Amino acid sequence: MSQVSSSAPPAGYRAVFAVTEFRAVFAAHLLSLLGVVVSELALTVLVYDLTGSPLLSALTFALGLLPYVIGGTLFAGVADRYPARRVLVVCDLVCAACVAVMLVPATPVAGLLALRCLVAAVAPVFTGTRMAALTDILGDGDLYVLGRSLLRIVSQSAMLIGFGAGGVLLTVLSPRGAITVTVVTFLCSAVLLRFGTRDRPARAGSGGGALLTESLAGARLVLGDRRIRALMLLFWLPAMFVVAPEALAAPYVAEIGAGPAALGLLLCAMAVGHVGAELFVGSALRPRTRSRIVLPVAAVGLLPLVVYVVRPGLPLALAALALAGMGAAYVIGLDQWFVDAVPPELRGRAMTLLTAGLMTIQGAGMALAGLAAEFFPVHYVVAGSGIIGTAVALLVVAEVRRTAPGQMSDTERRDGADRHMTSR
Repeated sequence: MSQVSSSAPPAGYRAVFAVTEFRAVFAAHLLSLLGVVVSELALTVLVYDLTGSPLLSALTFALGLLPYVIGGTLFAGVADRYPARRVLVVCDLVCAACVAVMLVPATPVAGLLALRCLVAAVAPVFTGTRMAALTDILGDGDLYVLGRSLLRIVSQSAMLIGFGAGGVLLTVLSPRGAITVTVVTFLCSAVLLRFGTRDRPARAGSGGGALLTESLAGARLVLGDRRIRALMLLFWLPAMFVVAPEALAAPYVAEIGAGPAALGLLLCAMAVGHVGAELFVGSALRPRTRSRIVLPVAAVGLLPLVVYVVRPGLPLALAALALAGMGAAYVIGLDQWFVDAVPPELRGRAMTLLTAGLMTIQGAGMALAGLAAEFFPVHYVVAGSGIIGTAVALLVVAEVRRTAPGQMSDTERRDGADRHMTSR
């Protein structure tokens, strides 16, 4: 149950920062995220230096996404089975240890890639646990929604700042020297979380079962609930299509004959639109208004990409990408719906699965866009992503509307309640 009335004025981001524990979580998130972005860039350069292989260098980036589905599915039970603070600190320490081994000159390329996979497999467990822990720190009302919003804004901004900082670091440090920064940021994050947050009991007991069994059972419970499944699809499917212009930015720049600066602008435009819209929606709109715009904005958010059908020049393409980024602001209201729909004892597993699915489906979207661009002009692929994505979004919006509280039949509500009871 939300702690803030839907008609109440927005609490504002200042109210979120007034919570001491959230400040620790926020600082830890910022530090570890910057470290991860820098290490991704440095590790890619290191692998290329060691092998001279563009394929292995590209694979280093891909391995930051692909293991998400494994970690998020097989280890999701950790998020509810153990106290959140312990899970978060251990995840940070495991990641710091993995990155520290990367610094050893004797570590072979296969070892570097394996360690990269392990860090990526841990990431959804960490993120899902932190998302669930925010409901303990901020409640499950408007403060939680704004806290999630702030972490998303930091993620978008860190991508821009982190890659720039990584490029600067690599001009003065070796790739392994730059990776050292990540070890420090993970350790600092662990310290902040250990001493800046309260130790709360686990959300659900282990029940004596194996972790893998519990994780898979949690996934079945989450995906078996029609309402939760519909909300997850609304997080996932638009994100699958919106990544097409970013995945194809380099070939599109070549197609329109623009220079390297244009590539940087195209890669930044969507993030700038997203951050600006999220700040506005989070600070200026009431919770009820945020809720009302979820379905309309989700339905039309991909339409700006259709402008690519005319192969626009740089100014028009940048405007389209910024608008598409602004369309992601519907997620603020969707966050509230999701936390309201998921029973407290399932939140860790549900949010871990949500994170894993989101990252995996974005990776799949990038791969499919690249495959389509092998057969069709890049601008048609991006426009097609906007058209097909809008059609898919409309179908999901219709399902979310059908599963809204008060819309489902008595049988569907009773079945959902039974499923929730089995999770206790």
